[in-house]
Amino acid sequence: MDLKTPTYGGYSSQIVVDENYTLKIAKGLPLERVAPLLCAGITTYSPLKHWKVAKGHRVGVVGLGGLGHMGVKLAASMGAAVTVFSTSASKQADARRFVR
Repeated sequence: MDLKTPTYGGYSSQIVVDENYTLKIAKGLPLERVAPLLCAGITTYSPLKHWKVAKGHRVGVVGLGGLGHMGVKLAASMGAAVTVFSTSASKQADARRFVR
């Protein structure tokens, strides 16, 4: 990368990343559905993979916000039995739906 070439974009004054360390979003994918995977998705996926979560494991998720939502869905898709801890009883139905 030529560091003398001007860069443009929202954060280009703070960070510029070589294209080899980025990922391409396929045309036609709605950005509002992809964005959570790029942030909350990798934040929760990384520890699940690190600890080799799989069928037969039990995972507890505290809170059912953005991170919790992704953590529940990812852990369940890996085969784990998931328990959600929340102070909001109104989120119980969503928690049950996400683990299916």
